[in-house]
Order: sequence, then C-alpha cells, then structure tokens
Amino acid sequence: MKFIVIGISDNPAPWFPPKILEIIQSGIVFSGGKRHHEIVAPLLPENAEWIDIIVPLDAVFEKYRSLSGVTAEHTVIVFASGDPLFFGFANTIMRKMPEAEIVVYPTFNSLQLLAHRLVMPYHDMRIVSLTGRPWLEFDRVLIEQAPKIGILTDKEHTPAAIAQRMLEYGYKNYIMHVGEHLGNPEQERVTTHSLVDATHRDFAMPNCVIIAADSCTAKIFGIPDKAFALLDGREKMITKMPIRLLTLQSLELPRAKVFWDIGACTGSVSIEARLLFTHLRIVAFEVRPECEAIIHENCRRHGASGIDVHIGDFLMTDINDLPRPDAVFIGGHGGRLKDIMTKVLTVLSPGGIIIFNSVTSPKVSVNSRQLWDETCDALSLRQEPPLRILLNDHNPIVILKASSSKTL
Repeated sequence: MKFIVIGISDNPAPWFPPKILEIIQSGIVFSGGKRHHEIVAPLLPENAEWIDIIVPLDAVFEKYRSLSGVTAEHTVIVFASGDPLFFGFANTIMRKMPEAEIVVYPTFNSLQLLAHRLVMPYHDMRIVSLTGRPWLEFDRVLIEQAPKIGILTDKEHTPAAIAQRMLEYGYKNYIMHVGEHLGNPEQERVTTHSLVDATHRDFAMPNCVIIAADSCTAKIFGIPDKAFALLDGREKMITKMPIRLLTLQSLELPRAKVFWDIGACTGSVSIEARLLFTHLRIVAFEVRPECEAIIHENCRRHGASGIDVHIGDFLMTDINDLPRPDAVFIGGHGGRLKDIMTKVLTVLSPGGIIIFNSVTSPKVSVNSRQLWDETCDALSLRQEPPLRILLNDHNPIVILKASSSKTL
C-alpha cells in the first residue's frame, strides 16, 4: 500500500506546486483531520472519498487496509500539518503499517513558522511535543536548562499551563513566544509574554510556543543538606549529601531508565537523581502522609519536576501499572526488608540493581546488615562488595548492592 503525505499550513487558501496539484487531481482516496478537509475540499476531484483521521486510530488504519482493489495502487493521499515527519502522521503510518510505501511532500512546521515570524535562529532549539503526551520530556529539557525550547501544545498542555508549571518549579528566567493559527493570514497572531502574564491568558488553538532563557543558573552537583525541608526538622531523617551521591553512583543510573526510591522521606535521593540524570523516570514511595507535602516542597524548591510520588505502605501499593524499575533504592523498610525486596523482584528488570544503606548503631535492635544478607541469600541475589563509610561523627554506613539476572 502507498501513502502520499502532503504537509499544509493553516492557510484557508493553500498554494501547491503543479506536481502536487496533479497528484491531488488524480487521486481517489484522501485522508486527514476535519480542519484539513475544510482547507483542501475545493481542490479535491468530484469522486473523492475522504477518511477522517480521528481517534481511535486503529479504526482509521483498518479503513486504509480495506482499500485493497479500490485504488489503482492502493494509494491514499493524506493531508497533515506542517512537516509530516516532524511529530507528524507519517511517523504514525510507519509505526502502524511498516510495510507501506510512503512519499512525503512537507511544508514548514509550526515551530519553524514561529521562529521565522520572530526572526529567531532555531538551529540550537530543543524540541518537545506535548501533543497527547505527558510532561516527561518537557521536564527533562527544563531541568537541563536548555536556553531555547520549542513546544508543540494541545488543549491540556496550553501556553498558560506550561507557564504555570515553569513558575511552580522555579524556572522564572524564560520569556514565552506564542504563535496562534500560524499560516492563516486572517487569524495568525504572534505575541510575547512574561511567564506570569501567560498564566492569565487564553490562546486560540492551534498554537505553539517557543520559550527562551534570559539567564541560566549553574547546576549544583550535590545539594547541601540544609537546602532541604526536613521532617519535623530532624536532620538525621535525610540521606546526607556525600552518602547520597555515592548511593546514586552505586545505582548505575546513567544506564537505567526507571528508578524507584522506596522510603523517600524528604525526597532528597529522588530529587538529586532527577537533577543529575534527567532521562530517568523516577517513582518515589513513602509511608508517612506528612512527608507528601515535604517532598513536593523540596521538588519545587530545587526545580525537580516530574517525580511520581506515592504515599502509603509500599507493600499495599498496586505497582502493576507503574514503569518497571532498573534501579531501586530502599531507604527505609520498617523491619520488612525481605517482603519489600520480594515485591520489588516481581517487577525489577533483568539485571536490575537494588541498593540498601545499612546503619551500624548500638541503638538499633535489629541488625539491618544481617537482614540484608539473609534476604539476598533467600532470594538468590548476587551481592557486590559493600562500601563502608564513616561520615563525621555519625554512625558508620555500609552501602549494600545486589542484582538479579531474572525476576520472580
């Protein structure tokens, strides 16, 4: 099957070169969104059949597959916005029908048009699509403090919502450019706003956004302990910065995709990991309800957006729909270390790593190192050589590491 994908702008009177006009006039089956149909309808032949691209897309592709014998080459001419290979429908065709032949005739995408209107070089711009997608990639480029970010929006991830999220996590050093109905000579509008101003405005759809930083702050390697909000002001309830960094190193996070922090307390380990390893998906678990506000406060304080926080007993938490971890840190266990690790192993990726920091203290009645060794033996986990650390006048800490080549 063959698809010819033609990119168009929002212009209600589009211009096409003769070659594309000839393709359109000789076509039989056409497809695109309802807005695309309104734009190109005057150019279609009288006997044209139109297939709306609407969700669910599986139904749309079933209609495409049913066209066998209807057209000369089983060809569908698709109209798509901008460049069909730029977060566009051509990518969807390749994913859904990898055997199909695809020919693409692009035009400028919306972010290119916005950059042109602003006379802004865009070769150095980071691109994020929030169209039907979560905040994950946007959070990543924001934490990395990209100086120029182009954003494709939708009805949920509006310019106002984007600006609000940036302000919530302290990224106030950007200005926002918004392009509405780009390519439509009657409705096109390009405006520039402070983030505060953008949160109070409504923008017409479709729109896109470019945010540009007017300054950047240096990233800190190792957040000072005093920079965190604490649980009841108790300094001992936070993983100290040197221990925190050694723990993250032991987790081998550069090669991981998903990190779980069990017993997150103030969120210091999750937050440090989020800022240092922006590619990670991070899930934090904490049993104490009073820690929820503390974790969120620390996330906002340090610009660590995108951490998925779960409050409640880990052993009672439904983890089936959560992303499977490659690396797990157990910061607290309440005497149930074996039960926690057994549950972790039901979802841990093959070769995944578990780290546990054992504190040697005469005040602790249960020897956590003994619990760890017994659990690893019972679960057939492979242990790495431990790392023993004595920090100032605190009790010695042993960083314990185990991995498994399979899940239970």
